[in-house]
Amino acid sequence: MGVLLTSKDLVEQIRANQKQAAEALLARGITPRLAIVLTIDSPVTNSYMGMKQRYGANLGATVDVHRIDLADAPAKIAELNADKSVHAIIVQLPLSDTNRTEEIVNLVAPEKDVDGLGEKATFIPATPMAILWLIAGHKVDMHDKKVVLVGRGKLVGAPLEKLLGDEGIDVTVATRSTTPDIPAVTRNADVIITATGFHGAVHSDMVKDGAVVVDAGVASEGNKTIGDLSPDIYERGDLLVTPQKGGVGPLTVCALFENVLNAAGGTLDGGSATVFYQAGKEKVQA
Repeated sequence: MGVLLTSKDLVEQIRANQKQAAEALLARGITPRLAIVLTIDSPVTNSYMGMKQRYGANLGATVDVHRIDLADAPAKIAELNADKSVHAIIVQLPLSDTNRTEEIVNLVAPEKDVDGLGEKATFIPATPMAILWLIAGHKVDMHDKKVVLVGRGKLVGAPLEKLLGDEGIDVTVATRSTTPDIPAVTRNADVIITATGFHGAVHSDMVKDGAVVVDAGVASEGNKTIGDLSPDIYERGDLLVTPQKGGVGPLTVCALFENVLNAAGGTLDGGSATVFYQAGKEKVQA
């Protein structure tokens, strides 16, 4: 197995900083409150809800899960938008009817849209933010590397492509619908970030020696979640690669609550995860 891009130490550092920010809000009489609108019931989704509730409780934030029928979602979101005690709202995807995703996520008020999925959202989506934190935290500078992003989905790929472009990073996007030969593209990449949601989307023979490989994909297999990477990736000893557990996922929860705290009115001062990310960039670019 190669060197693992683990997030444990980063999560602990960021969570400690966020805890201070949350305490400052609580001292001002502000309890950060996140509302999650959920229209499906599955073991995988329930696991995610539990992670978010536990993380929020650790910070002193309130996390309410509203389990409703999709037909009731517009009215519930309107109610939450109007509720001044609710600082942040996410619509947990997938919806029971995925054809209504655009309609429903755009109902969330932009100032409360901490998933950053609406057309007028002001927050950076959590998973793309977490990917950048993870890479910067491990001192990988992507500016002088060939970066390939596999997948251009609404949740991860598309916003990450924009973020990388904003950072001045030259990124090539490969998708099943637009790229005839994805392996030919990935074999030339110094950094591969995959977010397709299809297990086995990236195999070992698609990755060159010494590459950095970040798995941000989430697929379901029975009652557990799995990533995009084929198991043969982990048989190699030359890669810098995210682990099967403890990579992007835990940092995504951190990134979500970074947005929640900011939505609640926290500046996060000099101890914010955002400042941590900027410091990480300075280190890798030094």
